[in-house]
Amino acid sequence: MAGHSKFANIKHRKAKTDAAKGRIFTRLGRELAMAVKHGGGGDPEANLRLKDAIAKCKSENMPNDTIERSIKKAAGDIDNVNFEAATYEGYGPGGVAVIVKVLTDNRHRAAANVRHAFTKGGGNMGTPGCVSFSFREVGQIMVETEHADEDELMLLTADAGADDFIAQEGGFEILTSPENFSAVREAIEAAKIPMASAEITMLPQTYATLSTPEELKQMNKMLDILDDEDDVQNVYHNWEE
Repeated sequence: MAGHSKFANIKHRKAKTDAAKGRIFTRLGRELAMAVKHGGGGDPEANLRLKDAIAKCKSENMPNDTIERSIKKAAGDIDNVNFEAATYEGYGPGGVAVIVKVLTDNRHRAAANVRHAFTKGGGNMGTPGCVSFSFREVGQIMVETEHADEDELMLLTADAGADDFIAQEGGFEILTSPENFSAVREAIEAAKIPMASAEITMLPQTYATLSTPEELKQMNKMLDILDDEDDVQNVYHNWEE
């Protein structure tokens, strides 16, 4: 979070149990299916949305054959890809702002489950727009120090259209507009530089802290419940951990 290296969080996420990885791959499979259906088919060279989704899958260590199977399944059964996107907003303990993005085949179930997570975590689900104004949508690419020279990577990404380059403990964070994300990601990929993560995300513009053990317990409980929900694709918050 603010002022802290994000690479520890990335490594922690990738070291999760097989069950947790399975949930991540399920979510990524849905993103691939939506990219195939709404981005223009199963050819990544003709479907930029799919190409970005594949890059995200690879950064999460999703096996290539699993990626290919998901794409072929979605392309062959495109009329039955019935997931729809929804966004829920609210507050966690201590007034922490939380945004939950889902891909679901049942909006009523998804809304009920997300509301349950907020309640169990000592927060409450709010109205659309109640916290999103305090976040900004950006492309975010993380490259570990060992994989790139700082000056060369900074020049490469600036030329490709990046807005910001941040050197931190463990690596480099490259921020782009959502519109320039694909061009910057492709420039890094063309240079054969591995990416620790590559995605369009929501970054908080201000941060909140939790001051009591009970608030910490509740916040972690909320995040754990949301993490266990297959419908939930991403959770963004402004908790400064």
